[in-house]
Amino acid sequence: MTVTVKVLVPAKTAEASQTTQYIAVNVTTIIDKFTATNYSAVPATISVNLVTVSLSAGNDNVITKTKTLAASEVYTFPEIVGQVLSPGSFISTIAGTASAINIRASGREVT
Repeated sequence: MTVTVKVLVPAKTAEASQTTQYIAVNVTTIIDKFTATNYSAVPATISVNLVTVSLSAGNDNVITKTKTLAASEVYTFPEIVGQVLSPGSFISTIAGTASAINIRASGREVT
């Protein structure tokens, strides 16, 4: 078994449409850190889904739904840290507003 520490989602602005951010391709992935920062001057929301193979992002796999971040707030998603993605599963996000929230995730891939 090989464990590789990796940036799963490089720092980027979360899109205002449901977007796949990371796919566990031929690996099992453990999420160690998931951070969102509202860089705008007003509150903004973000939802995060952990989606099982062959499903789509929706209410049945939402982990954090419409989390409101105050202006300049940083949130580290304790409800996502430690979660495991099986091969083919993925992280998907949707921001309530475009150009407001930056995200970044890191973790370990196990092969």
